[in-house]
Amino acid sequence: MNALAAYRRLLRNRALVRLFVGEFVSSIGDWLYLVALLIVVYERSGSATLLGLVGAARVVPYILLSVPAGIVADRYERRLVLLATDGARGVLMLGLAWLVAVDGPLPAIVALALLAACFSSFFGPTIGAYIPQLAMDESELGPANSAWASLDNLAFVVGPAIAGVLIGAGGLAPAFLLNAVSFGVIAVVLWRLPRGGGAEPRTADPGSGEAEQASEPRAIPLAPLMGLAALDSADRFVSGGLGVLTVILATQVLGAGEAATGYLNAAIGVGGFLGAIGSGVLVLRANLGVPLVAGGFVFALGVAALGVAPGLGLALAAMAVAAAGSLVMEVVATTVLQRLVPDALRGRTLGTLETVGTLSYAAGSLVLPVAAVAVGVPAALAASACILVAAVVVARLVARPAMLHRPAAAVTVEHLLRLPAFAAIPVPRLEVAARRMTSLPITPGQVVIRQGEPADRLYVIVRGTFLVSQALDSQERLLRRMGPDEVFGEIGLLRGQPRTATVAAESAGLLLALDGRDFLELVGAGSEVAQRFLDLHRGAAALASR
Repeated sequence: MNALAAYRRLLRNRALVRLFVGEFVSSIGDWLYLVALLIVVYERSGSATLLGLVGAARVVPYILLSVPAGIVADRYERRLVLLATDGARGVLMLGLAWLVAVDGPLPAIVALALLAACFSSFFGPTIGAYIPQLAMDESELGPANSAWASLDNLAFVVGPAIAGVLIGAGGLAPAFLLNAVSFGVIAVVLWRLPRGGGAEPRTADPGSGEAEQASEPRAIPLAPLMGLAALDSADRFVSGGLGVLTVILATQVLGAGEAATGYLNAAIGVGGFLGAIGSGVLVLRANLGVPLVAGGFVFALGVAALGVAPGLGLALAAMAVAAAGSLVMEVVATTVLQRLVPDALRGRTLGTLETVGTLSYAAGSLVLPVAAVAVGVPAALAASACILVAAVVVARLVARPAMLHRPAAAVTVEHLLRLPAFAAIPVPRLEVAARRMTSLPITPGQVVIRQGEPADRLYVIVRGTFLVSQALDSQERLLRRMGPDEVFGEIGLLRGQPRTATVAAESAGLLLALDGRDFLELVGAGSEVAQRFLDLHRGAAALASR
């Protein structure tokens, strides 16, 4: 699948698109708020020390609460976790706007800001676990992560710029108020999104053959996970150090003055945005090991070059290259991690990594400036580059199996021919369809198709049981139960109509999915094939009504 087709397909996933647009608006608001908060603290206190303490204190909730946040994301519906925490932050922003507008006490402002950071710590583990729930299958994970990273980095550029204009024109309070409004926007979006898993899987009926599978998530391979964790820690360590070293680079090494600090940070935003966009092409590779190594080496090259750049122009270019490589590496690693970790454990895994990563970021912020003073900036940055190279090589070696994408569940043409729905289809056309099918792991209770939504895919059940229900006169009626080798989703595609029923997983399972366009191509060459699907559907409906 080429990049254009992958993103066209992603745009057809309306739930993901709505989530990304809403969170993009919210991210812009967050940057508005952060800029305004730092200005308020410095203006009211006149103390650079207090400003640094507030900045450091905002990190503490991420260290203390990321693991509990991950547990909450796995135990409760993720959409509601995001809704609750974003709603709480919106209320706190209204409180901050009021305190700033009436010249309220600075301790109260700082306290509300730290409380908002406590709620913010729930965002990373929850959104990281929710995105795979909304993705159609594994092949959509990479483009989805790339799109989210692109929007997040664009917000990093746009938010502070808007903050500067807004604060210059109308003071500080409107920045907090607009952030509250942005939380209102994402709350409306989240309320209308489908469920995102997160509940503990129910126990299947004893003797059903799926009790163990439904009640116990599969184990996480420890070596690949540790490799990815080491890579994330190295990334955060170097990124934290670079954030502080920009001041030393601008004023002492380059002699470009304090204003150059802002330029270097802007280069991080621009490079990160370009890297996030570029990752959208790279994550479509069958083997993600190559783009992971490429991103890590580009990151290391940019960091090393930054230490020996003779002027501001080359330093800006090196910083942008480093940021681009870092974002490519992060998007690829995130995609691999989402494939590796089962849904039932994804939130707490991401929460644990967030805690370790935040500590690594803080360590880099402390260690690299000290090292730069002790051995010089070029040597400190060269050592950082070596750390990155070592981490990416280790991650590539130990996580190699997880980096290979297997788009289909070993489906064979012979197997499809044994299914009544596909029996009349010529073998050459069936071979094409088999190559285009993708596997879709399903968790208990997950809604696969929802009544009233546009028809976009055909599904073949490989494993698990699924319940078909229909809402009539405000009442939900169970139509039938489906099991392995049954097919669903074809009627809406053939008739060009919205879904007429809802299909949800009764147990953990696995589906093969075929895009609607590919399915219509499969049946389009002969009306007898389409008619066969319709006849089989009518027969199943007649049996269900008895």
